[in-house]
Amino acid sequence: MLSLNELWFILVAVLFIGFFFLEGFDFGVGMSTRFLAKNDMERRVLINSIGPFWDANEVWLLTAGGAMFAAFPNWYATLFSGYYTPLVVLLLALIGRGVAFEFRGKGKSQRWKNTWDLAIFLGSLLPPFLLGVVFSGLLKGLPIDSDMEMKAGLFDMVNLYTLIGGITVVVLCLVHGLLFTTLRTTGSLQERARKLAHKLLIPLAALFVIFGVMTYFQTDVFEVRALPLTLIAVVGLGAFLLAGRFISKKRDGWAFGMTGTLIALSISSVFIGLFPRVMVSSISEAYSLTIHNAASGPYSLKIMTIVALTLLPFVLGYQIWSYFVFHKRINEKEHLEY
Repeated sequence: MLSLNELWFILVAVLFIGFFFLEGFDFGVGMSTRFLAKNDMERRVLINSIGPFWDANEVWLLTAGGAMFAAFPNWYATLFSGYYTPLVVLLLALIGRGVAFEFRGKGKSQRWKNTWDLAIFLGSLLPPFLLGVVFSGLLKGLPIDSDMEMKAGLFDMVNLYTLIGGITVVVLCLVHGLLFTTLRTTGSLQERARKLAHKLLIPLAALFVIFGVMTYFQTDVFEVRALPLTLIAVVGLGAFLLAGRFISKKRDGWAFGMTGTLIALSISSVFIGLFPRVMVSSISEAYSLTIHNAASGPYSLKIMTIVALTLLPFVLGYQIWSYFVFHKRINEKEHLEY
């Protein structure tokens, strides 16, 4: 029977999968405003395509962090203190991005718009890159001592493996966002988004292969979870090939579903590779944080489970409702809020 520790590990994983699936596409749209849009009106169309969704999507990250804090306080403390600087940069990027969405249309000068456009681009680029670096670091292992303190230097956090991981997440989110654009726009903008998404599949495939090979040689996840990770790789290959096929056939909804599947499989593989660990110590396996030594007490986990199961249907219901209400395609003739 599933223990509460295992249940909350799965819930944290699900929250991060939901975050990357939903926020991944609006990160991608935010990045594409820099080079896909040919004029200010097209840039506004892109921003408005994610306008009703981006803030609710970010709630998944806050909820995942809150769940880690409550269910696995030692995991939260070690991760957030060890990665203090990159996570602060990530937070500032998200704040700047949110402010830019609201402020961009409040001024008329081109310098004003250019400033906030840069904030949207950096605020969409840095979070997936930094989270990719962090998640890659969790797989590779970090210098965590017997007191659960992470004493990592710059090259423990930023090295070739984690850089490839960060870039892979960025390109995956960009392709996911371009396919979301095909679902929300019309005309030449839609067609350019589809073509660019198709072109990016080749570099994305190369990044997946490089990261997978490096993961095999530089981590132990294939030693401890060989069968499930191999199955995930096979299913992921199928989803990747189908994404290319659906893009060629202009079946944009199915293509978007396939890149969403790739995101879900990628994040799942991180958590499956770690389990039952939550952070791997590069000093000694005995110092690794697990779902047992990093967890809250049984009473806390029990109360949290009751609260989560009570509130979760309302949160999911609201988000589904918002996507239903704002499902209409956007073009230059529509009222543009941002």
